[in-house]
Amino acid sequence: MKILENEKLKVFDEHQNQIGIASREEVHLLGHWHEAFHCWFVSREEDECYIYLQIRSEMKKDYPNLIDITAAGHLLAHESIEDGIREIKEEIGIEVSFNELIPAGVFKYSVVKGKFIDNELAHIFLYETNHTLLDFTLQMEEVSGIVKVRFSEFYELWVGKKEEVNILGFEINNEGQRTSINRLVGRNDFVPHESTYYEHIFTSIKKIIEE
Repeated sequence: MKILENEKLKVFDEHQNQIGIASREEVHLLGHWHEAFHCWFVSREEDECYIYLQIRSEMKKDYPNLIDITAAGHLLAHESIEDGIREIKEEIGIEVSFNELIPAGVFKYSVVKGKFIDNELAHIFLYETNHTLLDFTLQMEEVSGIVKVRFSEFYELWVGKKEEVNILGFEINNEGQRTSINRLVGRNDFVPHESTYYEHIFTSIKKIIEE
Protein backbone atom coordinates (compact mmCIF):
# COMPACT_ATOMS: atom_id res chain seq x y z
CA MET A 1 0.00 0.00 0.00
CA LYS A 2 2.90 2.35 0.77
CA ILE A 3 4.15 1.96 -2.81
CA LEU A 4 0.79 3.19 -4.10
CA GLU A 5 0.79 6.16 -1.71
CA ASN A 6 4.19 7.20 -3.06
CA GLU A 7 3.06 7.11 -6.70
CA LYS A 8 3.53 10.49 -8.37
CA LEU A 9 0.53 12.18 -9.99
CA LYS A 10 0.17 15.37 -12.00
CA VAL A 11 -1.80 18.01 -10.10
CA PHE A 12 -4.00 20.71 -11.60
CA ASP A 13 -5.81 23.90 -10.66
CA GLU A 14 -9.60 24.12 -10.88
CA HIS A 15 -9.28 25.25 -14.51
CA GLN A 16 -7.47 22.01 -15.43
CA ASN A 17 -4.06 23.67 -15.83
CA GLN A 18 -1.19 21.52 -14.58
CA ILE A 19 0.53 23.16 -11.61
CA GLY A 20 2.94 20.45 -10.50
CA ILE A 21 3.45 16.86 -9.36
CA ALA A 22 2.65 15.33 -5.97
CA SER A 23 2.49 11.93 -4.29
CA ARG A 24 -0.80 10.09 -4.27
CA GLU A 25 -0.88 10.44 -0.47
CA GLU A 26 -0.44 14.22 -0.65
CA VAL A 27 -3.01 14.52 -3.45
CA HIS A 28 -5.73 12.92 -1.31
CA LEU A 29 -4.66 14.67 1.90
CA LEU A 30 -4.65 18.18 0.43
CA GLY A 31 -7.37 17.65 -2.18
CA HIS A 32 -5.31 18.43 -5.28
CA TRP A 33 -7.09 17.98 -8.60
CA HIS A 34 -5.58 15.02 -10.45
CA GLU A 35 -6.33 12.82 -13.47
CA ALA A 36 -8.08 9.47 -13.48
CA PHE A 37 -9.15 7.01 -16.18
CA HIS A 38 -12.67 5.50 -16.02
CA CYS A 39 -13.84 2.81 -18.44
CA TRP A 40 -17.38 1.43 -18.49
CA PHE A 41 -17.99 -1.85 -20.36
CA VAL A 42 -21.35 -2.03 -22.12
CA SER A 43 -22.78 -5.02 -24.00
CA ARG A 44 -25.84 -5.70 -26.12
CA GLU A 45 -27.38 -9.12 -25.59
CA GLU A 46 -30.42 -9.76 -27.76
CA ASP A 47 -32.70 -6.80 -26.97
CA GLU A 48 -31.02 -5.90 -23.68
CA CYS A 49 -28.15 -3.58 -22.84
CA TYR A 50 -25.94 -4.58 -19.90
CA ILE A 51 -23.26 -2.78 -17.91
CA TYR A 52 -20.31 -4.70 -16.48
CA LEU A 53 -19.11 -3.72 -13.01
CA GLN A 54 -16.26 -4.74 -10.76
CA ILE A 55 -16.41 -5.72 -7.10
CA ARG A 56 -13.54 -4.03 -5.31
CA SER A 57 -11.19 -6.30 -3.40
CA GLU A 58 -11.48 -6.55 0.37
CA MET A 59 -7.78 -5.54 0.38
CA LYS A 60 -8.55 -2.08 -1.02
CA LYS A 61 -7.97 0.82 1.36
CA ASP A 62 -10.92 2.76 -0.05
CA TYR A 63 -14.42 1.27 -0.46
CA PRO A 64 -13.48 -2.44 -0.10
CA ASN A 65 -16.08 -4.99 -1.29
CA LEU A 66 -18.24 -2.35 -2.98
CA ILE A 67 -19.39 -2.44 -6.61
CA ASP A 68 -17.78 0.07 -8.97
CA ILE A 69 -16.82 1.14 -12.51
CA THR A 70 -15.65 -1.74 -14.76
CA ALA A 71 -12.03 -0.52 -14.65
CA ALA A 72 -10.59 2.72 -13.30
CA GLY A 73 -7.45 4.19 -11.81
CA HIS A 74 -5.15 7.15 -11.49
CA LEU A 75 -3.05 8.42 -14.38
CA LEU A 76 0.55 8.65 -13.18
CA ALA A 77 2.71 11.73 -13.70
CA HIS A 78 4.50 10.22 -16.73
CA GLU A 79 1.34 8.86 -18.37
CA SER A 80 -0.92 10.19 -21.10
CA ILE A 81 -4.68 9.63 -21.22
CA GLU A 82 -4.07 6.87 -23.78
CA ASP A 83 -1.91 5.03 -21.23
CA GLY A 84 -5.01 4.59 -19.09
CA ILE A 85 -5.87 1.41 -20.98
CA ARG A 86 -3.28 -0.36 -18.80
CA GLU A 87 -5.87 -0.22 -15.99
CA ILE A 88 -8.21 -2.42 -18.02
CA LYS A 89 -5.55 -5.07 -18.66
CA GLU A 90 -4.17 -4.96 -15.12
CA GLU A 91 -7.45 -5.04 -13.21
CA ILE A 92 -9.66 -7.30 -15.31
CA GLY A 93 -7.35 -8.97 -17.87
CA ILE A 94 -9.03 -7.70 -21.05
CA GLU A 95 -6.88 -6.41 -23.94
CA VAL A 96 -8.36 -3.23 -25.39
CA SER A 97 -6.78 -0.73 -27.77
CA PHE A 98 -7.38 2.96 -27.14
CA ASN A 99 -9.06 3.49 -30.52
CA GLU A 100 -11.75 0.98 -29.56
CA LEU A 101 -12.89 3.21 -26.72
CA ILE A 102 -15.73 5.72 -27.04
CA PRO A 103 -14.84 9.05 -25.38
CA ALA A 104 -17.45 10.28 -22.91
CA GLY A 105 -15.82 13.51 -21.77
CA VAL A 106 -13.99 14.73 -18.68
CA PHE A 107 -15.96 14.90 -15.45
CA LYS A 108 -14.84 16.98 -12.47
CA TYR A 109 -15.46 14.60 -9.63
CA SER A 110 -15.20 15.44 -5.93
CA VAL A 111 -15.66 13.20 -2.88
CA VAL A 112 -14.71 13.96 0.72
CA LYS A 113 -14.59 11.14 3.24
CA GLY A 114 -13.02 12.24 6.51
CA LYS A 115 -9.40 13.17 5.76
CA PHE A 116 -9.63 11.59 2.30
CA ILE A 117 -10.30 14.27 -0.35
CA ASP A 118 -10.66 12.94 -3.88
CA ASN A 119 -10.78 15.71 -6.50
CA GLU A 120 -10.55 13.93 -9.84
CA LEU A 121 -10.54 15.02 -13.44
CA ALA A 122 -12.06 11.77 -14.66
CA HIS A 123 -11.41 10.95 -18.31
CA ILE A 124 -14.42 8.74 -19.05
CA PHE A 125 -14.61 6.13 -21.81
CA LEU A 126 -17.14 3.51 -22.85
CA TYR A 127 -16.25 0.16 -24.40
CA GLU A 128 -18.83 -1.87 -26.25
CA THR A 129 -17.78 -5.42 -25.48
CA ASN A 130 -18.55 -8.88 -26.84
CA HIS A 131 -16.67 -10.58 -24.02
CA THR A 132 -18.33 -13.04 -21.69
CA LEU A 133 -17.82 -13.36 -17.95
CA LEU A 134 -15.42 -16.25 -18.61
CA ASP A 135 -13.00 -13.88 -20.38
CA PHE A 136 -12.17 -11.80 -17.30
CA THR A 137 -8.98 -12.46 -15.33
CA LEU A 138 -8.84 -10.46 -12.12
CA GLN A 139 -6.03 -8.71 -10.27
CA MET A 140 -6.94 -9.96 -6.83
CA GLU A 141 -5.38 -7.08 -4.88
CA GLU A 142 -7.72 -4.73 -6.76
CA VAL A 143 -10.78 -6.68 -7.93
CA SER A 144 -12.55 -9.68 -6.40
CA GLY A 145 -15.41 -10.10 -8.88
CA ILE A 146 -17.15 -9.05 -12.10
CA VAL A 147 -20.91 -8.71 -12.46
CA LYS A 148 -23.33 -7.41 -15.04
CA VAL A 149 -26.64 -5.60 -14.61
CA ARG A 150 -29.33 -4.54 -17.07
CA PHE A 151 -28.74 -0.91 -18.00
CA SER A 152 -32.46 -0.10 -17.68
CA GLU A 153 -32.51 -1.42 -14.10
CA PHE A 154 -29.23 0.27 -13.20
CA TYR A 155 -30.65 3.57 -14.42
CA GLU A 156 -33.86 3.09 -12.44
CA LEU A 157 -31.84 2.32 -9.30
CA TRP A 158 -29.97 5.61 -9.44
CA VAL A 159 -32.95 7.79 -10.33
CA GLY A 160 -34.89 6.33 -7.39
CA LYS A 161 -37.41 4.21 -9.30
CA LYS A 162 -35.99 0.96 -7.89
CA GLU A 163 -34.52 0.07 -4.51
CA GLU A 164 -32.66 -3.04 -5.70
CA VAL A 165 -31.32 -4.54 -8.92
CA ASN A 166 -30.23 -8.06 -9.82
CA ILE A 167 -26.54 -8.66 -10.55
CA LEU A 168 -25.11 -11.72 -12.29
CA GLY A 169 -21.46 -12.72 -12.41
CA PHE A 170 -18.71 -14.25 -10.33
CA GLU A 171 -16.43 -13.61 -7.40
CA ILE A 172 -13.09 -15.19 -6.50
CA ASN A 173 -13.16 -16.72 -3.01
CA ASN A 174 -10.26 -17.03 -0.55
CA GLU A 175 -9.27 -20.35 -2.12
CA GLY A 176 -8.93 -18.70 -5.53
CA GLN A 177 -12.05 -20.37 -6.94
CA ARG A 178 -14.77 -18.69 -8.97
CA THR A 179 -18.15 -18.65 -7.25
CA SER A 180 -21.32 -17.57 -9.05
CA ILE A 181 -23.21 -14.41 -8.08
CA ASN A 182 -26.92 -13.98 -8.68
CA ARG A 183 -28.34 -11.61 -6.09
CA LEU A 184 -30.14 -8.36 -5.41
CA VAL A 185 -28.13 -5.28 -4.42
CA GLY A 186 -29.07 -1.73 -3.45
CA ARG A 187 -27.39 1.66 -3.69
CA ASN A 188 -25.43 1.07 -0.46
CA ASP A 189 -23.60 -1.81 -2.17
CA PHE A 190 -22.00 0.61 -4.66
CA VAL A 191 -19.15 3.09 -4.35
CA PRO A 192 -20.93 6.40 -3.57
CA HIS A 193 -20.34 8.40 -6.76
CA GLU A 194 -22.11 11.73 -7.13
CA SER A 195 -25.57 11.61 -8.71
CA THR A 196 -24.36 14.06 -11.38
CA TYR A 197 -21.62 11.59 -12.30
CA TYR A 198 -24.17 8.83 -12.86
CA GLU A 199 -26.33 11.22 -14.89
CA HIS A 200 -23.32 11.88 -17.12
CA ILE A 201 -22.74 8.14 -17.56
CA PHE A 202 -26.40 7.44 -18.33
CA THR A 203 -26.51 10.16 -20.98
CA SER A 204 -23.32 8.84 -22.60
CA ILE A 205 -24.49 5.22 -22.67
CA LYS A 206 -27.92 6.14 -24.03
CA LYS A 207 -26.23 7.83 -26.98
CA ILE A 208 -24.49 4.64 -28.07
CA ILE A 209 -27.37 2.23 -27.47
CA GLU A 210 -29.80 4.44 -29.36
CA GLU A 211 -27.58 4.65 -32.45
